[in-house]
Amino acid sequence: MSGPGERLDQFMGRANAAYYAGRDPFADFITAPEISQIFGELLGAWTAVVWQLLGSPDPFVLVEAGPGRGTLMADALRLLRRVAPACHAAARIHLIETSPRLRARQQRALHGATAVPPCWHDTIASLPDGPMILLANEFLDALPIRQFVKRAEGWNERFVHDGRFHEYPACLPPAHPAVSRVADAGDVLEICQPAVAFMQAVVARLQHQRGAALLIDYGYDAPLCGDSLQALRDGRPADPLRDPGTADLTAHVDFRTLAQVASTVDVWGSVTQGYFLSALGLEARAEQLARAAPAQADEIRTAAARLAAPGHMGRLFRVLGLSVGLGGDMPGFAGRRDGNATGNERI
Repeated sequence: MSGPGERLDQFMGRANAAYYAGRDPFADFITAPEISQIFGELLGAWTAVVWQLLGSPDPFVLVEAGPGRGTLMADALRLLRRVAPACHAAARIHLIETSPRLRARQQRALHGATAVPPCWHDTIASLPDGPMILLANEFLDALPIRQFVKRAEGWNERFVHDGRFHEYPACLPPAHPAVSRVADAGDVLEICQPAVAFMQAVVARLQHQRGAALLIDYGYDAPLCGDSLQALRDGRPADPLRDPGTADLTAHVDFRTLAQVASTVDVWGSVTQGYFLSALGLEARAEQLARAAPAQADEIRTAAARLAAPGHMGRLFRVLGLSVGLGGDMPGFAGRRDGNATGNERI
């Protein structure tokens, strides 16, 4: 080998940039908003309650990070228009999305959804001032990770060259919360610096302008080690190191570390997605839709179960809330603030 190759996060960032620029990712995987309209509707209802708890600011910045096809925001806005028209009228939609292909899909999905057209941003830094409510569903899992392997002589970092991992001696970033975890020889520690940076930016924004954020993704809320890098190509698991740009690369989200990073604001959860959606009324909304469309009743109930059942997305996905200036408990968490989730809600 002529050189060390690319650090894993560099490889992952390059591969995913090429993948999202040249392919329709939804040919390879399906997200919660695409499974059922109930998901976006419940997040719309959550937005309305949080907006009221913030004092009903008019206008306010309603942000989605990684909006996919725009389905979640479209469903949320449809719900807001129907049951919370004042919140709908006050919302100014801003979408954090770098892919021109996906921006075009989102623009079509949201055409006419609000009186003021949405605006797009590459990062959170360019959002306008004002109270903010931010939604991020399956956004953090695609951010590039670094992997460190504990060896008898110390820590090595993984690099990628010719479709294989290679290890080189390395020092862990000393300020990262995960570094304090005790690791045995052979353990793999994953660090997602872009996720930490995103969380720090959200926290800084909330501290100066108040608001709330909701982060939903698959991951863990425990001091775990392990290799969670995975790839989907044509809807099937694939080797993440082969043919970069042809598969979606993701890794499990470390909610424990993100909560620690956000400790200067109010932190809610994390809790499982099943717990969160059930607390917002998933079952009641599914039955309402089933009664209104008897021919699709089984399909509606099956989709709801897929979102919340422990054997599906209900336990694998977790939800973390952040807030500043909220005049009450954040909906969906039943008062579980500052990481006070119960043991049976943890992986």
